[in-house]
Amino acid sequence: MTLENLFKIKQLKQEPPDQKEFDGFVRSARVKLQDAKLVGLSEESQFSLVYIAAHTLALAALRWHGYRSENRYTVFQCLPHTVGLENAKWRVLDKCHHQRNLAEYEGHLEITPQLMAEFVAVTEELLGLVSNMEPLP
Repeated sequence: MTLENLFKIKQLKQEPPDQKEFDGFVRSARVKLQDAKLVGLSEESQFSLVYIAAHTLALAALRWHGYRSENRYTVFQCLPHTVGLENAKWRVLDKCHHQRNLAEYEGHLEITPQLMAEFVAVTEELLGLVSNMEPLP
């Protein structure tokens, strides 16, 4: 579905983009991603920081296009449309979103070192894609 189609079915709301908000999202995501690499963090803390960074970047990209969503999954789902993220990489974020929900709502986190490494790599790529978006008018 395109962003316009998601808007038509009320999965997205239109809202004018704001450069200051966008820049704040990117800055915050960059800090979270850096903090996730600190030595001595638990797996849960590292995962949470990367998840917050990924979501914040996905939201920044969506806001750049003039939309907002109250649904975390939808924000991730829009990444192929907002920054051209490949489906295979989107699926990593989808899996991590599912793992985040299990941790938050059922109290356990099951993430392999390989998935964590992929999660960090996709989030770092997302940071690059979002950071390189043109300044807003």
